[in-house]
Amino acid sequence: MLTLHHLNNSRSQRILWLLEELEISYELKTYQRDAKTSLAPVELRAVHPLGKSPMIQDNGHLITESAAIVEYLCARHGPHMVPPVDSDAYIEHMELMHFAEGSAMTPALLALYVGRLGEAGAPLQPRIKEQLDSHFSYMEQVIRPSGHFVLDDLSAADIMLSFPAEIAVRQKRSADFPKIAGFVERMHSRPAFQRTLEKAGPYFEFS
Repeated sequence: MLTLHHLNNSRSQRILWLLEELEISYELKTYQRDAKTSLAPVELRAVHPLGKSPMIQDNGHLITESAAIVEYLCARHGPHMVPPVDSDAYIEHMELMHFAEGSAMTPALLALYVGRLGEAGAPLQPRIKEQLDSHFSYMEQVIRPSGHFVLDDLSAADIMLSFPAEIAVRQKRSADFPKIAGFVERMHSRPAFQRTLEKAGPYFEFS
């Protein structure tokens, strides 16, 4: 049986959500962040040297990195969530899958780490904000009238982009980016996402 190593309040949430959407049988192993430092527990290092989540174990393979896991699961259980490879939408799919963890997460992580420096990090804040605004604006622009990215139904890109979209909402930017806010609200209202809260507990301030 497939096993998900799941860390609370992390990018692992979208993998748990995808498993519920695909209705795959799986074992859930949960890990809790340190209450003071918010760091992942050392137990995750026993699974993989980087000690990060998400990770899945399936058919004797340990698979890390969110996009790789999403692609793996969709290829085997949810091909309908990826556009045909000979379509223009597939190119958009590839771009957004990599954008979600590459371009979009870079300023988000910088904001997190530099924010902990207090006044020492102040000189960097304008540039970080400019980059956050740029990336959130791009996401706002490419959301389709259907409220989804790439396809007009739930896709792998929606799964991947849910985390940076949630960051925008958690940063109180809903008024600036209403399409992103609406996307997050719709995704969180899906029955499959609601099941993740029942199985793994609250997720940030969304629940």
